[in-house]
Amino acid sequence: MKIYVTATLRNFFGRNPLIELEGKSIRGILSLLTDEYPDGKKVLFEDNGKLRSFVQIYVGDENRTDEGEWDKELPADAELMLLPAVAGGAPQESIIPDERRKAVFFDDAEVERFGRQLMLRDIGVKGQKRIKASRVVVAGAGALGSPVIQYLAAAGVGTIKAVDFDEVRLENLQSQVLHTSRDLKRPKVASAKDKIRNLNKNINFEAENLKLEADNIVSVIDGYDLVIDCTDNFKARYLISDACVLCGIPLVFGAIYQFEGQVGIFNLNGGPCFRCQFPEPPEAGLVPSCSEGGAISPLPGIIGSIQANEALKLIIGIGEHLDGKLLTVDSLYLRSKILKVKKRCDCPVCGSNAQITKVEDYDYEDFCGLKAKEEEVPIPALTPEELAKRIESGDPITIVDVREPHERAILRFPDAVVIPIGQLARRKNELDPELDTVFICKEGKRSILAINTLREAGYAGPMYSLQGGIDAMKDIIFPHEGAWL
Repeated sequence: MKIYVTATLRNFFGRNPLIELEGKSIRGILSLLTDEYPDGKKVLFEDNGKLRSFVQIYVGDENRTDEGEWDKELPADAELMLLPAVAGGAPQESIIPDERRKAVFFDDAEVERFGRQLMLRDIGVKGQKRIKASRVVVAGAGALGSPVIQYLAAAGVGTIKAVDFDEVRLENLQSQVLHTSRDLKRPKVASAKDKIRNLNKNINFEAENLKLEADNIVSVIDGYDLVIDCTDNFKARYLISDACVLCGIPLVFGAIYQFEGQVGIFNLNGGPCFRCQFPEPPEAGLVPSCSEGGAISPLPGIIGSIQANEALKLIIGIGEHLDGKLLTVDSLYLRSKILKVKKRCDCPVCGSNAQITKVEDYDYEDFCGLKAKEEEVPIPALTPEELAKRIESGDPITIVDVREPHERAILRFPDAVVIPIGQLARRKNELDPELDTVFICKEGKRSILAINTLREAGYAGPMYSLQGGIDAMKDIIFPHEGAWL
């Protein structure tokens, strides 16, 4: 039996993308898998032995996450896939009303500009009018938003609203091709507006420099035909999906991590929503974000282009699409799969007895594990300056680096002990409980997970998280090093 492990889980399974085991059922395979890779048990299962809700199990293209499926005998040539959250159908009618399409006209320049699309039998004049009449919200003007915004504008989408609260940073230029070095420190939506003005000045481009929150998202997306999720965090994903369900707007979802990507269409004509596929996000820090895990430069171009393509098919009303399906793409091993997504009757937002009826009534910070619960012991932290001072003064401390090997290769931390998060519990005896132990990662999120992991394992020594992670220490100078970390 072949078990395919996606990149977000691969570090817990010996970095193997494909594992072969002799099991005959899902339960047997999972037992053999976690016996061979003990570090993987924590990421797949909760303490009570229940599969974590952000992990989905597929056999072929069928979702077999329901434990009632686990004891059924599988064909010898079956392939099992472990799919965590990162994040088709027959041809359908256009999502653009005919009244709005009939009200659109082209001038001679537009006929020439879109001539190659007008020549396509499946698009023609009616299809191009639907494109011009469409109103699309693109949530995120970064890696995925770059190709999505550009291709929608190039295709002639009449109104594009780009929503982002971030500024362009140097590290963005590797994958966010909408921006250039001249745009550094500018709002991403302002940079995007300039580029689109040069690409197609006839479209209506709305730049919203704001962070999507429960109290503003409905006003941002209400009245638009389609929302395209190009964000990079779980809070935004669930917030956007829930708002789309409540506003009755279809959603084109996209996500990337390292060499892999996902694309799907949710909430189309009563179809499944994002929560149907991933009922809950992983706990904070368990699955690295794109900013922590990185992504190869062309990957957002691949996934974003597919998102734009799916959006245009919905607008025009042509072809087969990913409604009720999830496309996974592995650019490293040249693999792709289309997986079925089932609508859940017990989904809290789109199920038959939905509990979530208003976006503002739901605490997304708490749901996504971003808010500390009252019963949790606070995580002590050291600022970069405090840690640097203790290092320079020669204080007896232990520094534990929980980053990935490729991160350490780019930016090392002097005299740090390297212990991956998945190995912390069984290697806790390597730490001296009489000394302060400081955990470091890229942004300070995984170090908090590391401390909680050791607390659960019974380690009682003093532990600290580096506030802001390695990123916050880049400007700290160590005289004996002669260079910044």
